[in-house]
Amino acid sequence: MPQSYNKIWIHSVWSTKNREPLIAPKYEQIIFDYMRSKFKELGCPVRIINGMSDHVHCLFLLNPNRSMADVIKNVKGSTSYFVNNILKLEIKFAWQDGYGSFSIGESSVNRTFEYIENQKTKHSKQSYYQEMEKFIQLRDL
Repeated sequence: MPQSYNKIWIHSVWSTKNREPLIAPKYEQIIFDYMRSKFKELGCPVRIINGMSDHVHCLFLLNPNRSMADVIKNVKGSTSYFVNNILKLEIKFAWQDGYGSFSIGESSVNRTFEYIENQKTKHSKQSYYQEMEKFIQLRDL
């Protein structure tokens, strides 16, 4: 094969600073759409972005020419700038340091999509910390 081919699905999760509920429902879609555009600029097509007032989930294809840390740093940093300087909400918006990223096999992409799509229902039954513990322990969602 003369060219390289990569298809690396990533499910990333990160929270707002101090887990504060900084993503108000009326701005949620605006913020998620902006994040989607940043991922696209970085060459990382997004399948879905969703979350709660205190954290987000992103399912995207990793650009093989960029590191995971670079992609997440760029998306988080530019989103904070966008919220604070363009949307100019009454609150100071910031993300928590760190993130969780998990590779997703092609056979699990649809299941992961549905999991992210149903965040509001999921979190009526389990907390963010319980959710992250499951990811870290590699248990079924």
